[in-house]
Amino acid sequence: MIVHKIPVSVLVVIYTQDGQVLLMERADAPGFWQSVTGSQDEGETLEQTAIREVREETGLDASQFELTPWDIETRYEIYERWRHRYAPGVTHNTEHVFGLRLPRPLPVVLAPREHLRYVWLPWDAAAERCFSSSNAAAVRLLATRL
Repeated sequence: MIVHKIPVSVLVVIYTQDGQVLLMERADAPGFWQSVTGSQDEGETLEQTAIREVREETGLDASQFELTPWDIETRYEIYERWRHRYAPGVTHNTEHVFGLRLPRPLPVVLAPREHLRYVWLPWDAAAERCFSSSNAAAVRLLATRL
């Protein structure tokens, strides 16, 4: 049985109070840098999805830090290269943004099948490096949240 991704996802911007942002380079698309992202699983709340994805992608326990929904939803067209992961005919995804504030840049343990490496950058440099426009826009919002 094929299990398709649900076209609802989270984007979790992990940052520090002084404006450092964690970005990770995708393993399936080298050169594509992003924050934590992932699709909602059946029966999960968006907050549960955010906590699970942070744990899977970084090894961090988001419940130990300040995880906040930013009340931002972005509906976007799914890149053609990743549409096979969704049910036939699904072309768009709705992304929900969260922020996760850490006390300082922490080392993370990457999921090797998902990411190649990570970097902590000042928010403005991080926004420039994001391949996704919605990710870049969310990171730029940190200027108003710090």
